[in-house]
Order: sequence, then structure tokens, then C-alpha cells
Amino acid sequence: MSETRNVSYSFLGPAGTFTEAALAQVPEARGKAWRAVNNVGEALADVVSGRSVAAMIAIENSVDGGVSATQDALANVPNLRIIGEYLVPVNFVLVARPGTALADVRVVNAHPVAYAQCRNWLEATLPHHGHIPASSNVTAASSLLDNDLADAAIAPPGIDNRYDLAVLATGIGDNPNAVTRFVLVGRRGDLPARTGADKTSVIVELPEDRPGSLLDMLEQFATRGVNLSLIQSRPIGDAMGRYRFVIDADGHIRDERVADALLGLRRFSPKVLFLGSYPRADKQPIEFTSRYDDDVFIGAREWLKELIGDDPSGT
Repeated sequence: MSETRNVSYSFLGPAGTFTEAALAQVPEARGKAWRAVNNVGEALADVVSGRSVAAMIAIENSVDGGVSATQDALANVPNLRIIGEYLVPVNFVLVARPGTALADVRVVNAHPVAYAQCRNWLEATLPHHGHIPASSNVTAASSLLDNDLADAAIAPPGIDNRYDLAVLATGIGDNPNAVTRFVLVGRRGDLPARTGADKTSVIVELPEDRPGSLLDMLEQFATRGVNLSLIQSRPIGDAMGRYRFVIDADGHIRDERVADALLGLRRFSPKVLFLGSYPRADKQPIEFTSRYDDDVFIGAREWLKELIGDDPSGT
């Protein structure tokens, strides 16, 4: 890498967010400049423009599912690749200005994803509360010092070490095992090498709205023995009832079974967006039966080549 090349990394700020914690897991980002941004669109714009070499963004959490803003942005911003994924355990505290009691809380400021992960606790503890969305968990907390629109905020543990805030409650997340999955997104370039513990992400549009169309799409993976760890629909937006599908498949595009599935998918669909193949965060090797080994696919192609002979046109 050239010494003059911009090697900054963008993340959803300000400092102290879970996104920053995910970026801290990236060895290549250590010692480089980090740029805090306000939203996913700004983070990806940094990558497209070359202002940052990559951006860390949240794409899925174990409580609320896929992050729609990220999925939609990836579907509409060209020439991007996911080059890695990272898992961050998440929990939350409720904070307020000093002197505020829990009984005083009427309005809570919170990032929508954090709010969803604390919904049960909030409804049980503050059944009549209102919600003001925030751009990040840290912004939700810091805004309490800037205005009085909210009485409290959902924030990461330790936020009171950064701001003059009082902790009203700890461990307010509904699921103590909650995890958010983040992806590092860069410009389209060389693929990460396959490791045997990989994931491939694509976005697919169905060719037509008819019975069995979704089944046809899924069979492209099933008949090649490729497991799907995520499939989520998102509206395309050009007409009612039109959807695209965000898919995570186990394996790497250089795995024969995955490559063959993508070829089948491309024949089936008029629009397949390849988002990347990259190492899984949990480093768990992909399990599949021997009938889907690379050698089986290669052997089948060799068999067909022998049948056709040296003249593939058949003339």
C-alpha cells in the first residue's frame, strides 16, 4: 500500500459506539486514522470517494434481525465489497441528567436498533414512555446535555465515564446474549482468500412475481448443498409488492458448490448483486456432505468435456 494513500476508516460515531468497538477488532485499522460519521450513507460515501479505505457498519443483530438501512444502502451503492465481519456483544444502560429519578422519565432517546433490543424492559418499567430516535447510542446520551427533549437515553455501559450523566438502570437489554454483527465494507477489489470458514453475501431480485418463484431461487442453493444463514426481504421501492432478497450463504465464491449456485442464481435472476466472500467472524468451518466437494464438481465438468470432445460446437 502506498504511503500517500488515504488509509482512514469510517465508523458510526461519535467515539464510544459499538461500531467503534467492532472497528477496534480490525488489525489493519490499528494505528490508522478513524473518522466518525453520522449515518451509514455517509460511511459508504467515504469509501466510494476514497476518503476512507473502508467503513464499519452494523448489518444484523440477534434480537431485531437485519439492519434495513445498511441492507438498502448496500443494494443501491455500486462497486462495494464486504471484506470482513465482526461480532460485538451488546448490552445497555439507561442514563439521565444528574438528579433525574427513574420515575421522572417520560421520554427516552435511543437509536432505533437499541430501542428494539430494550423494548420489553421499557414497556415493563416505563409503560407510558415516548421514544425519540437518535443517530447512534452515544449521540442519544450526549444529547441529554444539549437539550431537554428527552428525560433519559439508552446508551452503552461506561457512557457515564465520558459524559456527566447518571446511570438509572443497568442491563436493560431484553436478551443478555444479544450480539450485533458488523461488516467492514471497502471498494471492489481482490477477494479475501478462502479459509474454509467463510460467508458469501448477495442481493437478489426475483425475475417475476409468480407462484414458486421464491422456491426456484432457494433451490439454486439447496441443490448445491449450500446453507443459508440469512435471507431477508426488502422492498425495492419501484412498485407495491416488489422485493429484493438479502442472502448470506455459507462458503466462499471460490468453493465450487457456491460458485455453481451463483451461476444458477444469475441464470435465474435478472439482477444479482455480489457483495463479497469473506471470513466468518466465528471462524467455524463450513460443514457439508462429501457429495458437494470441489472434486465432485470438477469431475463432473471433466466428464462433460470428454463427452463433448475437442469440438464444443458439435460441428
